[in-house]
Amino acid sequence: MKNLALLLLFVLITTVTHAQTSSYQLSSHILDVATGMPAKGVPVQLEKLDETTQQWIQVDEKRTDDNGRIKEFLSTKSPNVGIYRLRFLVAGYFKGKQTESFYPFIEVVFQIKDKEHYHVPITLSPYGYATYRGN
Repeated sequence: MKNLALLLLFVLITTVTHAQTSSYQLSSHILDVATGMPAKGVPVQLEKLDETTQQWIQVDEKRTDDNGRIKEFLSTKSPNVGIYRLRFLVAGYFKGKQTESFYPFIEVVFQIKDKEHYHVPITLSPYGYATYRGN
């Protein structure tokens, strides 16, 4: 009987914890290919295009973590269909490394059409970058 009670308590705690975990539809990361290391502390702005006015509206702004990642853009609690822009503000990152660079910021525009997870990373160097849809 005691084992059954412990099992039920474990299931209850696991269920409540899982129910409170937030889920996000968009993530990103930056890999500095010149150093082979993640780009830490880079501000990244997320904007959505208002298709009626053709104006960009800022949705969120975060900084990359120690692994160069942002995991928590666009909660899945809302529908997120639309055209978005990630603006990676890399000038300060390169200045902090005392490295000249060509790009003060990088903009990546993409479209979300469904409820799937979207991962939009960039590989970065002082004079170039690349992006792709990851997973």
